Amino acid sequence: MKFDDLKRIGKIEYKGSKNKEKFCFKYYNPEEVIFGKKMKDHLKFALSYWHTLVAEGIDMFGDATMDKSFGQNDPLEKYKAKAEFCFKLMDILGIDYYCFHDVDIAPKGKDLKETFAFFDQMVDYLASLQKKYNKKLLWATANNFSAKKFMVGAATSPNADVYTIAAAKVKKTIDATIKLGGSGYVFWGGREGYETLLNTDMEKELDNLATFLKLARDYGRENGFKGDFLIEPKPMEPTKHQYDFDTATAIGFLRKHNLLADFKINIEANHATLAGHTFEHELRTAAIDNMLGSIDANEGDVLLGWDTDHFPKDVYGSTLAMYEILKAGGFKNGGINFDARTRRASNTVEDLVLAYIMGMDTYALGLRKAVALIEDGRLDEFVKERYDSYNHGIGKRISEKEVTLEELYEYALSIEDLEVESGRQEYLESIINQIMFS
Repeated sequence: MKFDDLKRIGKIEYKGSKNKEKFCFKYYNPEEVIFGKKMKDHLKFALSYWHTLVAEGIDMFGDATMDKSFGQNDPLEKYKAKAEFCFKLMDILGIDYYCFHDVDIAPKGKDLKETFAFFDQMVDYLASLQKKYNKKLLWATANNFSAKKFMVGAATSPNADVYTIAAAKVKKTIDATIKLGGSGYVFWGGREGYETLLNTDMEKELDNLATFLKLARDYGRENGFKGDFLIEPKPMEPTKHQYDFDTATAIGFLRKHNLLADFKINIEANHATLAGHTFEHELRTAAIDNMLGSIDANEGDVLLGWDTDHFPKDVYGSTLAMYEILKAGGFKNGGINFDARTRRASNTVEDLVLAYIMGMDTYALGLRKAVALIEDGRLDEFVKERYDSYNHGIGKRISEKEVTLEELYEYALSIEDLEVESGRQEYLESIINQIMFS
């Protein structure tokens, strides 16, 4: 990939849905006020460093199809070139935020001490680029899953030395998050789980994981981090039984260990479907407990059973996602990180820019349609009427928790000719179609 290609493409501007030029937004108009807020503030788009600057199109059957060395041979200069490209790409797209793993931004040294020294240099370099381009860090995370030492976990490893290395990496990445002004710190437990119970002390691993999160929380707060700590659930892949299976599981774990006050959930669309849920289900589950923190926007392939991380194109999906986010009050510290990559054969700078344009337009159109659904009001009114029996009589007493089981028993004996109202799912789906294509 080449810097000159970005210069040739130039700034991406909003030109409306009827425009047929490639390099423009059809639906994303960042300064447009919609639902009382600018679109860019509703959506808070973020670039994912790992897919955009690191991933080279390698899959389990093939070599790299993209060169992301940016013409550099020296390891540190290569990572500086990646960073320059990152911020120039963000600049032409009008993306204000980015996210990274520790290993994404700096080369690996001969040992942990040298690795951390390289990391510190690159954090300083990113800080200078943030100032130069007026960009912000949304969140950072430590990659405690790729290296061989983490093959059976990090915070849940049976080896205490591995646990300490994982903790050291988290400390350095929290330090970087604070220095770069990040509003979130994410834990993705890529290998925090197990393959078989035959060699696993599950209780020990879960206890160690809780201790790890508390230590990180305490360190962050003591050193001035005021943002959200985030758990990103995923049910499997790479580990068969992951401890953060889905949003409900993660919230239950946080509640048990008294971590709800400092943690929220970072929900990825493709992880939701791998868990057998819809994305909107996971968003609603988090919102109910005021645990919706941030999202990773992508989508999987319905014909493939793994985490393909495609750029989002499904406007139905983005509409239902933004509907849940708006109903939950919108993002506070979080945003929409494009945890997405171009296809292996889409290997040019043009492809990368076009993929981001598509993803941003998909969520911008989803925002517009979600607002239309809310303003239309028929979905809300239907749900309100469906549960009206809890607003009076025995239902009201149930809602107000004023009944006994004996009272419910006596009431049940008096019921005659009970008929449960239709859920009218097809009608409600037709409303969505009407709004989508009006």
